[in-house]
Amino acid sequence: MDIAAWSTRFDLLSDPHRLEILVVLHRRPGIIVGDLAAAVGRTETAVSQALRVLRHQGWVSSTRQGRSVSYRLDDETVHQLLHWMGAGHS
Repeated sequence: MDIAAWSTRFDLLSDPHRLEILVVLHRRPGIIVGDLAAAVGRTETAVSQALRVLRHQGWVSSTRQGRSVSYRLDDETVHQLLHWMGAGHS
């Protein structure tokens, strides 16, 4: 068991804005930043900053589609934690 890694996971999950972003990514894989920002009621800049942190941790991946970039949840442990918390797929 890697205590430091789990501590980092729980630290990232403790931020309500990042958690809300993760839930939306869980429910709508492949969403673009503008749609994600609208879904969580934040600016694109704020969402992009949160996504940068989540990508750095390997939780989120991105794919460029022309001029747009889509995002998806890319960590199975976080995926399972979100299910455990009651975040289903829509």
